[in-house]
Amino acid sequence: MKRLNIKGVYIFIIIFLIWGIGSFFNLWNSYIIPSPLKIWESFLKLIENGKLIKHIGISLKRIGIGFSITVFLALPLGIFFGTFPKIYMYFKSIFEFLRHTPPLALIPMIILWFGIGETSKIVIIVLASFFPVFLNVLKGISQCDKKYIEVGQVFKLSKKDIFYKIILPNSIPDILIGLKLGIGYSWRAIIGAELIAASSGIGYLILDAQQISRSDIVVLGIIVIGVTGIATDYLFSYLVTSYLKKKRGDYNEEYV
Repeated sequence: MKRLNIKGVYIFIIIFLIWGIGSFFNLWNSYIIPSPLKIWESFLKLIENGKLIKHIGISLKRIGIGFSITVFLALPLGIFFGTFPKIYMYFKSIFEFLRHTPPLALIPMIILWFGIGETSKIVIIVLASFFPVFLNVLKGISQCDKKYIEVGQVFKLSKKDIFYKIILPNSIPDILIGLKLGIGYSWRAIIGAELIAASSGIGYLILDAQQISRSDIVVLGIIVIGVTGIATDYLFSYLVTSYLKKKRGDYNEEYV
């Protein structure tokens, strides 16, 4: 796996320095842009009383459940419609309609149907993360290089063998991209859902802080979202890379 991009950290250091110096010399209103020290103090306090860990854990749990459902639905559907594109043409219009409808626009109806409990938040996550996964799986399966398939036919492989040995392995990069995008969209969706209808989670923490005029906690929540999102993306990339390396190793051992 590639090492972390150290150069990408430089811009964060520059922003932090400007932020700290500006706060020290009172170049802006501390209520609008709280100082790094104030945010750090709020961070320590929320860690000490356990509230921050609790909210992060709840958001992660919701994302885990919602994204698992997305994978369970999007992977087989993408594979099926990618394998049978003529059937997909009957459903393409409804999929395109749903894809262009923002999940947050459906929140009033989702709350009406499922209430303000956990189910509504899971549904929002599934709606937001489904299409990045589904469309990339569909692309990977349906756009396999015809030359590879023709080679399989020359060697008289069955349709089943062509799918499992040629089409599916060829589509793995697109599938992994879809899964990675899906996780990102899950984070965006859960925060939006928690901002509107929740009593826990990072989104709720931000909204609650805004209502009591705690801009330091609002900024802290934003930072936590970004850091947790990066960590989730990094962990997913690490697991995928480890899996692919293992598969390559097993493949090489098979032909030694």
